Amino acid sequence: MKKRRLYIILGSIVVLLLIVYFKWNKKTDNEVITCKVVKGQIEIKVHTSGQLEAEKSENIIVPAELASRNVGIYEIKISDLIVEGSVVDSGQFIATLDHKVIEEVLTKAKEETELSSVALQDAKMDSSLTLSNFRDQLINSTSDVEEKKIIVAESAYESPSVIKKAEMDLEKVVRKLEQDKKGFELKERQAKSKVDRAALDLQQKQKKIDDLLKLSDALTIKAPKQGMVIYAKDRMGSKIQVGTSVSTWNPIIATLPDMTKLISKTYVNEIDISKIKIGQKVTLSIDAFPEKELKGEVITVANIGQPMPKSDAKVFEVKIRVFGFDPLLKPAMTTSNTIVTGVYDKQLIIPSEAIYSNDSIK
Repeated sequence: MKKRRLYIILGSIVVLLLIVYFKWNKKTDNEVITCKVVKGQIEIKVHTSGQLEAEKSENIIVPAELASRNVGIYEIKISDLIVEGSVVDSGQFIATLDHKVIEEVLTKAKEETELSSVALQDAKMDSSLTLSNFRDQLINSTSDVEEKKIIVAESAYESPSVIKKAEMDLEKVVRKLEQDKKGFELKERQAKSKVDRAALDLQQKQKKIDDLLKLSDALTIKAPKQGMVIYAKDRMGSKIQVGTSVSTWNPIIATLPDMTKLISKTYVNEIDISKIKIGQKVTLSIDAFPEKELKGEVITVANIGQPMPKSDAKVFEVKIRVFGFDPLLKPAMTTSNTIVTGVYDKQLIIPSEAIYSNDSIK
């Protein structure tokens, strides 16, 4: 009896514990978390990453003499550069361009100039000789005319046939004299033209030498003002370095950015670009200095998109002016940009967790 009573008591305790457990779990599952709906300000934001650039900068370009067609050098290699990021003063060395190309072209130009000088002397001698012969011929023709005139005068008392023949001979030599005069004028113009062409060719060859000498003196590139040197990119998109070829079609070697006025250049996807407007406020943080927070505003929004690498998506270039100056900021630093595209006051606000879906209904 005692054992039976003990089993009954233990069974009752177990049942009671089970009832308490299930009631406690049911209460926990049905517990509702609530919050108050409040009125406040809502900001719509677009987040992008960008890169710092100077809003204004001065370009360091290839020498202007390289643009001369007379020089005949269309591109030239860089043989020496200072380290990118160096801070330079006005007139300080930046780069050196390859002198070998200039020396080769200059040597050839000097040889061509010597040949042109000889050609000019030959043209002058030929012209002088040719004109001398024509002058002698013209003198002879003039003498023939004078001689025939005397014969005509002396034939005044001769028979009509003799007079007629004398007059005809005079007409012939007069015509020949006129032809010789015209021929001399033509030869004189031809000789002058030949000498002028030779002289012009020599002048052009000499000018090429002068331009090459000026270019040779300008192959040492110096800073036009104080600043930090940032090298440009070549036509393949790579940073300019020793051995890179530069030309008048891609003349920028480096830039000296004005670090007191910075922008962040970023790209916004085509889904969000319609929200971006000039003048919108931006908060920027620098990846290198997470503790820094900067303010700025949108200053340009591209009208035409460009494809993202290895993707069908399109992005649009957006430039953000950074307010203030900080000496720690450097070009090419990565920025995290938060663009405020809309601000709405006195809106009803609830946590996003309070929104749930039942099929297609929220």
